[in-house]
Amino acid sequence: MSQPATTIVEVNGHPCRVWTKGKGPKLGFLAGLGGLPRWLPVLDRLAESRTVVAPSLPGYPGATGHTELDTHLDWVLAVRQIVEKAGLAGADLVGASVGGAFAAEMAAIFPGHVGKLVLIAPFGLFDDKEPAADPWAQRKDVLPGLLCADPANWTDLIAAPEGANSVEWPIEMTRASEAAARAFWPLGNTRLEKRLGLIAAPTLILWGDRDAILPPSYAGKFAHGINKGIDGQTRVETVPDAGHLAYLDQPDAVARAVLAHFA
Repeated sequence: MSQPATTIVEVNGHPCRVWTKGKGPKLGFLAGLGGLPRWLPVLDRLAESRTVVAPSLPGYPGATGHTELDTHLDWVLAVRQIVEKAGLAGADLVGASVGGAFAAEMAAIFPGHVGKLVLIAPFGLFDDKEPAADPWAQRKDVLPGLLCADPANWTDLIAAPEGANSVEWPIEMTRASEAAARAFWPLGNTRLEKRLGLIAAPTLILWGDRDAILPPSYAGKFAHGINKGIDGQTRVETVPDAGHLAYLDQPDAVARAVLAHFA
């Protein structure tokens, strides 16, 4: 697997890494919990027919600056800067988990910045009748099984990449968890339901059938909210044998669904 090209953009005075690989029209990818410690198989599948641009969000591997973001509005505006500076304004956008919530915000608040949209088990909603699990309240040995159908996929994601400092790497992953918590704690609820009706981009919602963080019923809640938008075109697909980070468990199936939607 060849490595992507790396560039750096500055957001609020802090560096954020942008990875680019592939050919064809641009496709943005905002990763979920854990970020992108390494280039992933799902991104290689997408890069076979699209130019994949995967920026790191503040605080995640490859980026800093999350401590400057005190409110949800701060985060949304930072993501807008990243999207613009990565050359993704107007491109098709994939967002997963925490990245999915931000992708939905982009499509709702800045509709001209998003072509078509794919949301993979996005954060942003909360139903007290079917509460989401709190990933920041879990024991370290329990978390892999909550995030992936195959716990080894999470363990592989957060393992220190080649060349990483063995002392600093755990600190970097702790910082990524802290960044997500600053944006989404408690329980990932950002009142996104109030803005879903503004999304007009044709949207595909993907949900792992074994998601142990966000109940699969949340897919319907997102679809119902987006369908209230003007000319909304929203579909829901379930990814078999996949957990919350479905793109780690089933990269081929997720890539096929994404590319079919963007065709």
